[in-house]
Amino acid sequence: MSSAGAGWLFVGSLVLALALVHKPLGEYLARVLTGTRHLAVERVAYRVGGIDPDADQTWSRYLRAVLAFSAVSVLFLYGFLRVQQELWPPYEVPQMPTHQAFNTAASFVTNTNWQSYSGENALGYLVQMAGLAVQNFVSAAVGIAVAIALVRGFTRSRTDRLGNFWVDLTRISLRVLLPIAVLFAVVFVGSGMIQNFHHYQEIHTLAGGTQVIPGGPYASQEVIKELGTNGGGSFNANSAFPWENPAPWTNWLEIFLLLAISFSLPRTFGVLVGNKRQGHAIVAVMGLLALISLTLNVTAQNAHHGTVPTAVGSAAEGTEVRFGVPNSAAFATATTLTSTGAVDSFHDSYTSLGGGTLILNMALGEVAPGGTGSGLYGMLILAVLTVFLAGLMVGRTPEYLGKKLGSREVKFASLYLLSTPAIVLTGTALAMGMPGQRAGMLNSGPHGFSEVLYAFTSAANNNGSAFAGITVNTAWYDTVLGVAMLLGRFLPIVFVLGLAGALARQKPVPVSEGTLPTDRMLFAGMLFGVTLVVVALTYFPALALGPLAEGLH
Repeated sequence: MSSAGAGWLFVGSLVLALALVHKPLGEYLARVLTGTRHLAVERVAYRVGGIDPDADQTWSRYLRAVLAFSAVSVLFLYGFLRVQQELWPPYEVPQMPTHQAFNTAASFVTNTNWQSYSGENALGYLVQMAGLAVQNFVSAAVGIAVAIALVRGFTRSRTDRLGNFWVDLTRISLRVLLPIAVLFAVVFVGSGMIQNFHHYQEIHTLAGGTQVIPGGPYASQEVIKELGTNGGGSFNANSAFPWENPAPWTNWLEIFLLLAISFSLPRTFGVLVGNKRQGHAIVAVMGLLALISLTLNVTAQNAHHGTVPTAVGSAAEGTEVRFGVPNSAAFATATTLTSTGAVDSFHDSYTSLGGGTLILNMALGEVAPGGTGSGLYGMLILAVLTVFLAGLMVGRTPEYLGKKLGSREVKFASLYLLSTPAIVLTGTALAMGMPGQRAGMLNSGPHGFSEVLYAFTSAANNNGSAFAGITVNTAWYDTVLGVAMLLGRFLPIVFVLGLAGALARQKPVPVSEGTLPTDRMLFAGMLFGVTLVVVALTYFPALALGPLAEGLH
């Protein structure tokens, strides 16, 4: 079989697997988040935390709970990183600098997992497990909880209550993420990923040199890294490192894990709103965007230019030879369409247009299918905007799922859509306008600009991958990118929960002849178009200065 045929078989099997889990996983999530029975371990957690699990929260209290939990998480993780050298490492680790500790704490709490350090050199096992891995679980759970709160805004009426954040957080972590992580951790250990507490060992090579062989409890962390669309690797090479990704079949499994929950949440949405076809429309748009993005990326990587790429048949520099171009492009597309940021190849080595598609994936708001939870609520915000625009065309007040979209609702949706681009473009402009920060670019011209644009797009969209040519481990970049991650995560959440509260207070509007059907392919096509147009109008000038200028040169 040709490499192209093998690549499309790889992708086809992924699509089939995601289709098979879409219904059972989506409906299981719906049962978890609507059940009234509390498990014994959950009741213990509620008693310890002084939580009334049967109390509903207003949208503002739900928001305060999200922000308070996240603020405490940032402070705890920051302190953990600053004192890790005094704790139990199996090898010597340095104290993490103040600015880098802030950046790392902000990164993992916001589900970004941007890393300005090499994990095997900078972190001990304890902080990896009790600090970073814990945030991999709970930051993913926060995203799902916020998405479900927005869905409750559509399903509830004449109330200001959206559920209980602490119950949602606990159930998602214990009933969904943890069981799947334990199951696949066993699979990953069997595949050859390491899971131990061994000291690093220095060995002598046949060539007469020495090499340090690391150990660590990393198979268990690899699962939640992908499942929770986190992406931060235990090793600097991330999923290109054999102990994080030993074989082509584990590469396939990692891509499947990082897509599974996000592609299943539209089913949860359909079940909760009582119309599964609504979920079908959302997942159809997600899937179409993902397939187009993958096709463009693979085409760009195979439309090689230059002597060496032409000789080898593709732009293969920076690509892990065990996986090849199609599988690496599939991983890169999936990880930038979600908020994962894990890599099995160097994105900075992609062709100019190939790298441009990865930036565009993140600029879409990562809604195809997006991060755990954040992809669903991002797509629902775009659906609200689509319905509003359709209402303007026919001159009537728009309605979505029985709720009128008035000025208050549209303002929340508009602020959501504007917040992330404002962070990206402001941060990029600041970096490019400061000579000291431009000096951190390995390349000049359009590619150097692309490195900076990629960094801020990745940070503000809570992705975490990077064009590696840029030096970001400086006090300025650590601080500014850390702030971008926090704003890019929590400003949108403020607007999502505000919209949810506004919707929940409304009385349902009965369907009439003038109601736009939002569970049909016509609406899905409109939603697809609005998603592309909004992003194109916002980011096209920046893309034209970077990857497009380089690719068309």
